[in-house]
Amino acid sequence: MLEDHQATTVEVPGQQSAGVPWPSGYPGGYAVVDVETTGLAPDDRIVSAAVYRLTARGEVEDHWYTPVNPERDPGPTWIHGLTSAMLADAPLFGQIAEEFARRLEGRVLVAHNAVFDWKMIAREYARADRVAPVEQRLCTIQLSKALRLPLANHRLETLAAHFGVAQRRAHHALDDARVLAEAFRPSLQQAARLRLPLPLLTCLPVTDWPQTASGAAGAAAGGRSGGGTAWRPGWRASKRRPPCPYPNPGRYEPGGRLVQGMRVAFSGDTSVDRELLEDQAFEAGLHIAGSVSRLTSLLVTNDPQAPTSKVAKARAYGTPVLDEAAFTHLLREVAPAPEV
Repeated sequence: MLEDHQATTVEVPGQQSAGVPWPSGYPGGYAVVDVETTGLAPDDRIVSAAVYRLTARGEVEDHWYTPVNPERDPGPTWIHGLTSAMLADAPLFGQIAEEFARRLEGRVLVAHNAVFDWKMIAREYARADRVAPVEQRLCTIQLSKALRLPLANHRLETLAAHFGVAQRRAHHALDDARVLAEAFRPSLQQAARLRLPLPLLTCLPVTDWPQTASGAAGAAAGGRSGGGTAWRPGWRASKRRPPCPYPNPGRYEPGGRLVQGMRVAFSGDTSVDRELLEDQAFEAGLHIAGSVSRLTSLLVTNDPQAPTSKVAKARAYGTPVLDEAAFTHLLREVAPAPEV
């Protein structure tokens, strides 16, 4: 087991992918990245980072991991497992920025829900008065969609299981990066066999994004459609879903479990693509509400002070509010609907 207070680099023997015809326009190398953070808001910080460097054909070259002292409370320790005591002697981001950059430079950044990892990394470099040397990113969620993989949902563990990759330590940056690297290689080779264009998106440095809190969140979310596209905060196309088959059991009780049939509304920017987050909630048996009413069980927002109608109504009705990290954690064990 790696010590959480040490930066670690490991060289990995090359693997072979002979026999796969390779499109000439594919990138020359990849950096598979995972970062764990104090939260999901624009001012949150990275607490650990890992990079697997891969060749043009997805073969592992080496991997690197480091904890990072966020200079604040580490946030959801029940998710990433890193406490203030464990991070007290860890390097600051500015102290690892050069080594991190060396592992990213000249490569496509690959991550699961890549817009989140990219915007956290970009903001950390901006705080250090630097720019991350990344020009393009590739989201493995979007790649799995392009490949039409038969997945029940788009969680990392589901993608890993599809390719027979065993998770050893979920939400540890190094193990999540390893799992993703092992799942990305066969995905990349399948795309090459199909001559499929890769879903590459441009990475804009944080200085190119609006610097207000709402603007930065909007521009980060706008990155889903490839940098430079105009995006109106709060707007997105609606998605039709079949009716929730379970009756509404009432409001969420703070500290308790989610129950199938609960009406859940979402407000503001989310790190996971909103549609994917709603899909996960629907698959777990929750009702996705487009607005907040007296019947709403729960509002999920990363900015409970935002001047939005949903937040205002939740406050007026006394609707419970959770942030995305807590909600995602609760999604793992949704209680079955009570028998009628």
